[in-house]
Amino acid sequence: MIGAAAAHDRRQRRMLVGLAVLFFAPLALSFYLYYGPVAWRPHSHVNHGDLIDPARPLPAVALLLANPESTHTMSSPELLRSKWTLLYVGVGSCADSCRRALYNTRQVRFALNRDMERVQRVFLALGPCCDWRYLRGEQADLVTLRDSPQAASLLALLPSYDQVPAATADRVYIIDPLGNLMMSFAPTAPPKGMLTDLKRLLGLSHVG
Repeated sequence: MIGAAAAHDRRQRRMLVGLAVLFFAPLALSFYLYYGPVAWRPHSHVNHGDLIDPARPLPAVALLLANPESTHTMSSPELLRSKWTLLYVGVGSCADSCRRALYNTRQVRFALNRDMERVQRVFLALGPCCDWRYLRGEQADLVTLRDSPQAASLLALLPSYDQVPAATADRVYIIDPLGNLMMSFAPTAPPKGMLTDLKRLLGLSHVG
């Protein structure tokens, strides 16, 4: 009886050790490959936009709102912290590339359905501003800002790609509700990819 019990205990221990090996061996291998001397990194990534790593905290500043009735209306300093923000920077006269970017961000926001109210769209209009018939007719939910000295600190933190400054890059940027610049999308980035990335961020976020 004692011998049978001891054999049973040994079998149980071997089973537990085997289960532990099955569970922990892949973790140990992946840890070794990632952090060990080999330093293997997978080249593929799941995001469609350009990840800004590390994220860049943006300053909390009051920005000049574009308003045809007034040239001195300022936003709240918390404008870029109240929600997730799709920020587009472009020329205020808003030619075809600008209209395409604003249309895409509008459609992406609508496609979020019940999460739509967690996201705002902001247009930083540089130079002459603005085509109000177009903006009010087709971009009614858009917050439009004028270029100003207050916006300079914000523009300075927007990354450039291929030596093209942010002011002329026609890019869309994602800012989280804490004011951190997270991602950037080139003019050629498909709206579906932007939607996928934004849905993933909203799903992982407990703020905004």
